[in-house]
Amino acid sequence: MASFVANTQIHGYSVGKGPGRGSKRKGTGKLGTCLFILSAILCSPPFSHPSFAQSKKAAELYKKAVDAVAQRQMPEALELFHQAVERDTGYTEAYLKLGQVYEFMRQPEQAFQVYLRAIRQQPDKPGTGLAYQFVSAYQLKKGNYQAAIPHIQQFQKLFPPNSLQWKKVDRLLQTARFGAQAVINPLAVKPQPLSATVQAFPSQYFPVLTADEQTLVYTVLKPEGDEDLMVATQKGETWGPPESISPHINTPNNEGTPSLSADGRTLVFTACQGRTGYGSCDLYISRKTGTTWSEPQNLGPSVNTRGWESQPALSADGRRLYFVSDRKGGVGRRDIWCSELGDDGEWRAPYNLKSINTPFDEASPFIHANGLSLFFASEGHMGLGGYDLFVADSTASGWSNPQNLGYPINTADDQAALFVSANGAHAYYSQEQSSGDGKQRSKLYMFDLPEPLRQKVRPVSYLKGLVADARTKKPLNATIELIDLATNQLVTRVQSDPQTGQYTAVLPTGGEYALYVVGPGYLFKSLSFDFTQKREGEGLTLSVPLEPIKPADGSAPAKETLNNIFFETGRYDLAEKSRTELDRLVKFLDVNQTVNIEVSGHTDNQGGTANNLELSKKRAQSVVAYLTKAGIAPTRIKSAGYGETRPVAPNTTDENRKLNRRIEWRIL
Repeated sequence: MASFVANTQIHGYSVGKGPGRGSKRKGTGKLGTCLFILSAILCSPPFSHPSFAQSKKAAELYKKAVDAVAQRQMPEALELFHQAVERDTGYTEAYLKLGQVYEFMRQPEQAFQVYLRAIRQQPDKPGTGLAYQFVSAYQLKKGNYQAAIPHIQQFQKLFPPNSLQWKKVDRLLQTARFGAQAVINPLAVKPQPLSATVQAFPSQYFPVLTADEQTLVYTVLKPEGDEDLMVATQKGETWGPPESISPHINTPNNEGTPSLSADGRTLVFTACQGRTGYGSCDLYISRKTGTTWSEPQNLGPSVNTRGWESQPALSADGRRLYFVSDRKGGVGRRDIWCSELGDDGEWRAPYNLKSINTPFDEASPFIHANGLSLFFASEGHMGLGGYDLFVADSTASGWSNPQNLGYPINTADDQAALFVSANGAHAYYSQEQSSGDGKQRSKLYMFDLPEPLRQKVRPVSYLKGLVADARTKKPLNATIELIDLATNQLVTRVQSDPQTGQYTAVLPTGGEYALYVVGPGYLFKSLSFDFTQKREGEGLTLSVPLEPIKPADGSAPAKETLNNIFFETGRYDLAEKSRTELDRLVKFLDVNQTVNIEVSGHTDNQGGTANNLELSKKRAQSVVAYLTKAGIAPTRIKSAGYGETRPVAPNTTDENRKLNRRIEWRIL
């Protein structure tokens, strides 16, 4: 699976003028590389003891060839070196110079062949190190790992053990061995292109999606060279036509490398010119209300510096941002950093992911919707050559050791910018392809995540729907919070769209969670999700009607069920995990000081009418006791028990009986 548009923003200074497609490193572009090779041809190779011609005529041709190189007459030099080795087939030094000329003329296959000839002639001589260096790198680039190993081993023998150069060659040897092993143990990966509808531009890359995989945002390269962000929406089994994401975001300058929150309503992207910024490339944020994106705002001096910031990765709830920067204080030149959004709405000073970063470059982080699995590209961790993709998990003790995603997700080519769906089933990426005109093109692909990788990615479910007034059906701006019942800790917090009422919240699997929907002037809605025995992420759609504290039409007072109050069967003492719900009710009563409520207990029809009535009363009293102990005046709370007399569903199934066993609260 070649390339993934691997150099996109990895090297920083874009081809043309934009942030999307990165150029070569500073000082190592085509001109710099050619000048370096030219200098090497004119000077002696960096290894001593060259061979000498046995033929006087060959030596003369060799000298003329070097003079031609000095005059930059490369075709003439090429012919003269060839004549020299024809006169003296054992002239190793001429073969080495010939290989360098082929390198300069960007003919790597020819260079490879003549360097092999030099190696066969003098396999143990230091002067052949130049040939070993090219042959080893060439074979690794081609993915010929097994063939590269003996050449690298011989190359390493030219240096003192544990010297700096010996260690550099040893890294090549480790790469070759790792690649050889990976190739013989491939993963079952079958990439499929996304529909032709979205592949409407010369190149498209850096795809990101919402948690429900219904909205796709990606960077496109237009024929005129402009890069923009496009959005496409899933329509049935295919994608609808792409549209410009917003006139507020796309400009005549270039925009690229988007990152989306799970609900698709917060966007972070990169721009390198045309906007007020702090450095060569900065990160910007925009938020969507209804169908309109806000004017992008620079993320500010905490995130952006005088250096280079790019390749953002936003957490599902939009409160944590990973990105790549070359700022001071890193482990390598380009590192992954993380900033967190404070309660005041400001981004905190970022910290370096020191256990992830290496002295080499890291790139294109992506934080999975589970908030735990960080995918990224790296030159520094052991891989198959160049940039490989890795995954590391956030644990209580820090980040786990990064794991290579394996072959053929990683190959000898550079890989970058992988997006994994919330449920852990699919991965999206971009792949470069050569076209008939010799230019590179990039298309979007998707593949099913192979089972070994799915086992490493904790899937999440998502809950989406509408929040509205239960009486008037008017969409509401509400806060949706997910709480881990085992720890009483906030897992995620999102807002519904104030214009449409739409929301999307990520629900982690493998635990018990309470979901609270809170709007000013309304009773809070509590929902319960038990994923303790569930691994596969599945999406849920749920509309959430909120009851007004004071109905405008003067109708009956509102009531709600406390879905996260827990008792043992036949008992009335509160389970510890009920604290989350009860504390919510305390907070509601503290905020709404004029509100008085009734707390009522209800049971199913199992266990006898009299016993059920008594049990329901005691359970309601337990709740009231908790509230008064928390500081709520007893005069504001009334308790009642109704036993089995007010079922909300027929007592015909276990599920219905569970619904009937409940604690309700209503406004008095």
